[in-house]
Amino acid sequence: MRPAGQAPPRVLTVAGSDSGGGAGIQADLKTMLALGVHGMSVITAVTAQNSLGVQGAWELPVEAVRAQYRSVVDDIGVQAVKTGMLASAELVEAVAELVSGTDAPVVVDPVGVSKHGDPLLAASALDSVRTRLLPVATVATPNLDEVAQLTGSRVASEADLRPAAEAVLAYGPQWVLIKGGHLTGEAVDLLTDGDQEFWLRAPRHDNRHTHGTGCTLASAIASGLAKGLAVPEAVTAAKEYVTGAIARGFALGAGIGPVDHGWRFR
Repeated sequence: MRPAGQAPPRVLTVAGSDSGGGAGIQADLKTMLALGVHGMSVITAVTAQNSLGVQGAWELPVEAVRAQYRSVVDDIGVQAVKTGMLASAELVEAVAELVSGTDAPVVVDPVGVSKHGDPLLAASALDSVRTRLLPVATVATPNLDEVAQLTGSRVASEADLRPAAEAVLAYGPQWVLIKGGHLTGEAVDLLTDGDQEFWLRAPRHDNRHTHGTGCTLASAIASGLAKGLAVPEAVTAAKEYVTGAIARGFALGAGIGPVDHGWRFR
């Protein structure tokens, strides 16, 4: 417990808005609140989105993104930054420049497609993610589809996770967390910095309502880092939190519902 009136650790999310509230900025801020940090936001894009998919997306001008970032960081300060949907090469490069000049750990969720398969990153931006954003990441958190997009590596089994991690590490992040949620069997992820390896396992819950898992996990990691946890401890705690959120995911609308960010309070 912190003394009354003392500010909690501060985490900044740089990502797109999900009007349905399950992913993006909305999921990030809910996660941060649940984990006891103060969440702040830089909105990079606005989506029309619900449980059925993404009906439209509009990226913000680079100057608007830069102004939001400077406004928060220069006055309030941050203990960690998380990036999500960045949409275009121009936004990727601007955000990479901003976070590289900020003295705080950076969690990069290289969002490529939505849970429904809708593209959220222009193909022309992939090279900017590889050469500008990943090199400034403290932790990169690609799922298997994003690994394939970025490196060409296809992960079909747990044995493929290590070479996939090596392929992502080649672009320069300090740590990479390869999320194996799309495999069968246990939900297994591999966290590595190239020397140390941590295999994180959790039971797979029979629940289709998993919208927002990637955003939630990356924000939970950033929250742990802001509290001063080392990367392995922050990722382990985040995995535990998101596993509980998936178990309590609920139906919303006619499609895929969200995870329950407030599951520990219910």
